[in-house]
Amino acid sequence: MNNAIETHASNDIFSEAFLLGNLGAPFILGMAVGYFAKKMLRTALFVGGAIVSILFVAEYYDLININNMALESAANSAAEAAKESGSFLLDRLAVFTSRGVSGAGGFFVGFKLG
Repeated sequence: MNNAIETHASNDIFSEAFLLGNLGAPFILGMAVGYFAKKMLRTALFVGGAIVSILFVAEYYDLININNMALESAANSAAEAAKESGSFLLDRLAVFTSRGVSGAGGFFVGFKLG
């Protein structure tokens, strides 16, 4: 009798075990990854902005000469790398088959919170 109840609970989509395993855990994982991704993006933008500012100051004092096309090309390369890493993370979270929607939703919530 007890096995019948456990089997029924594992097949019930509104049971706590099903919801926690299929929706809760992937959502939490996605939220953690999204939060981390946003913090790392903000840190990378801060460091990149500091480097570009230092380059502009060095150019102002005639220490270096900055090629605007090369600077724009480097910025485009960095933006493309950030886009690829974001899509890689979402693709990896979607591996949780039916739980991919929950993981992706958690990613966006974590990114918003970060």
